[in-house]
Amino acid sequence: MKSSMINSIKSLPPLPKTVIDMQRVCNDPNSSISDLVKTVDHDPMIVANLLKAANSPLYSFRREISSVAQAVSLFGMSMTRSIGLGNSVRKLLNVDMEPYGISSEHFAEISSMQAVLAQKWYSQIDRAKADKLFLAAFLQETGKIVIASYIIQEDVVTSFKSDIEMVIDISGVERSYVEATTAEVTAAIFTHWNFDHEFVQMIEYSDAPEKAPDELKELSMVLSVIKTIIPIHDPLAERAIIQGLKKAESAGLNTVALQKAIDAILEQNS
Repeated sequence: MKSSMINSIKSLPPLPKTVIDMQRVCNDPNSSISDLVKTVDHDPMIVANLLKAANSPLYSFRREISSVAQAVSLFGMSMTRSIGLGNSVRKLLNVDMEPYGISSEHFAEISSMQAVLAQKWYSQIDRAKADKLFLAAFLQETGKIVIASYIIQEDVVTSFKSDIEMVIDISGVERSYVEATTAEVTAAIFTHWNFDHEFVQMIEYSDAPEKAPDELKELSMVLSVIKTIIPIHDPLAERAIIQGLKKAESAGLNTVALQKAIDAILEQNS
């Protein structure tokens, strides 16, 4: 990784107090939904993002959600934390995704879609893994924000954008410019913020799940499949879905549940 990027990660400000408090509440086995509601209720940005997410077609709640308590109850503690954390991180990092040829709003939508696919897929298989995967999928593209910032600072936006338009897997292009991929940069960011080592490694190895520690191979492969199916440029395109399903099948993952999850999202977006 470029030394200037390493330095920029080391100089990142701490996470907002509300996010740290959310982490604490969610990690406390004695905490309740009401404790989490009290934690987020005084943060207007997190409240707004939770209500926006709760009323998005992606989550397919059947009525309008107008209060934090409703949103937190429907999402549950893990998903609430993920949504609050993800949006806070993007605001903290000052998102400008011009080098990737997308808007910050589109980037946020992709992150949400990846998280929802993780949840819909693995909630059919293992609820505990689904909770871990939702947070990791929601945040696994965070490194692109730092890479984009570097590309802008180096004034190579035009060439970078041109190069990523020529390929399907853009990680090779990223490495040629910054000596690291999104997964590696994301892992470095959350290591800086003292996130759980398992969470960091899940994302770090998502480019090469076969190299992950045995206990994390499945989770890293799931993240790899998800970003294959929902890439930033053409999410849920037929080619991307076929490629992702083949990758999942080769890894011995549950493709029936995956197809069901994909169909549910496609139906919601139609």
